[in-house]
Amino acid sequence: MGGSYQQEVDLLSLYKDVASAYCQMVTVPQQLPNVLDRAFRTAATYRTVTAVIIPADVQELPEQAPEHAFKMVPSSLGMPKSHPVPDDGELLRAAEVLNAGGKVAMLVGQGARGARRQVEQVAELLGAGVAKALLGKDVLPDTLPYVTGSIGLLGTRPSYELMRDCDALLTVGSSFPYTQFLPEFDQARAVQIDADPFMVGLRYPYEVNLVGDAAATLDRLLPMLHRKKDRSWRKQVEKNTARWWDVMEERAKVPADPVNPEYLVHALDALLPENAILTADSGSAANWYARHLRMRGTMRGSLSGTLATMGPGVPYAIGAKFAHPDRPVVALVGDGAMQMNGLAELVTVARYRERWSDPRLVVCVLNNHDLNQVTWEMRAMQGAPSFLPSQQLPDVRYADFAESVGLRGLRVEDPGKVRAAWEWALGADRPCVLDVRTDPAVPPIPPHADWSQIKDAAESVLRGDSDRVAVVKRGLRAKLAELLPHRSKS
Repeated sequence: MGGSYQQEVDLLSLYKDVASAYCQMVTVPQQLPNVLDRAFRTAATYRTVTAVIIPADVQELPEQAPEHAFKMVPSSLGMPKSHPVPDDGELLRAAEVLNAGGKVAMLVGQGARGARRQVEQVAELLGAGVAKALLGKDVLPDTLPYVTGSIGLLGTRPSYELMRDCDALLTVGSSFPYTQFLPEFDQARAVQIDADPFMVGLRYPYEVNLVGDAAATLDRLLPMLHRKKDRSWRKQVEKNTARWWDVMEERAKVPADPVNPEYLVHALDALLPENAILTADSGSAANWYARHLRMRGTMRGSLSGTLATMGPGVPYAIGAKFAHPDRPVVALVGDGAMQMNGLAELVTVARYRERWSDPRLVVCVLNNHDLNQVTWEMRAMQGAPSFLPSQQLPDVRYADFAESVGLRGLRVEDPGKVRAAWEWALGADRPCVLDVRTDPAVPPIPPHADWSQIKDAAESVLRGDSDRVAVVKRGLRAKLAELLPHRSKS
């Protein structure tokens, strides 16, 4: 190192940001046991990434355990288990805030995944509605009438209404970063629960910050909470949520050219096994994952919620199959991400598929020839028209590639064949790829968008290319379907 040798890279600097909690280089064999043990403990305890760098010349040295000597650092095996909880005084303060609220909202994230029972009990006592950060989509089933679904840019309208109208907020296991989707600062008294003291007190002026394990903390908090006698708030939340699912069904029916991506994912929702694992890539596919798929049973789901990076959809699905080879997995992937690394990952799927007792791994490519999420963000946020030289993608035959490596593949261009395609894929004897030609003109409009935003987006498109007027018409039809789900024929 330091000699500009072939393949020399400063790996500590390269990995330090993503593995900031623990990133170490091993320079002598005696160092290795302690470094490895600490890397695993740190990764597990802080739910983060760690890195251990072992130079090639160190790998070639004989193994040597650390001695009982100066400068030697011994190690011990084992991962301690603990469930930290706040003290009773802090819990009483939190209970006072929540008991005083008349319209309680809850926001749960992936840190609440092991606390489903407790979250349900708290929501029932407080008559609360529950919104879910995207990484916490599988914390609660969407079949519960008071679960409003995802929150934020990719969220649902009832989650937006929940935060807009509440007077108390309980956040459990979430570092949801978009403050503008939380209540106004002077509107709601708020409590946060998080296992990581570094993450409490962020995003919102919380009155009480509780550091502790979600399940254990809620167990201690539950006896201090009073059951709300007035259930009118809960009834309104449930009404808003029921209306939203009607809207989703109407939006899925909006005609598109050729396939409405909302219909594609909405059709999957009814067919999903209750033990399915879902992954989604970053892009407009994540919108439909967030809004149209209802978690139920033991379903699990994840995506790149913090970095929102392109490309993890298929690798996440492969990881899910190795962790749970007996469960079906479905990945929703855009064509941009599929061209980045998804095609190469299919080679990995073909190589290892025999190890999986349940052969079902379905990769659904939303093939719209467009970097679609960025396209719509440019229109809605910057008033810029789509710039085709940078946004347009070539049409790749993804299904044919899957067949070429021994998987199943099917291309779908007819909306009438979407449901049958899903049934075929979920019943296949091996992993398969659905290549679905979806319409790039169906807008992933935020659920709270008003007419001025629609107007600005429409005008930006018109300024850019008069041939894309159909984009505006389809976008407006989708918005009408949301605002008027029970409109008459006229």
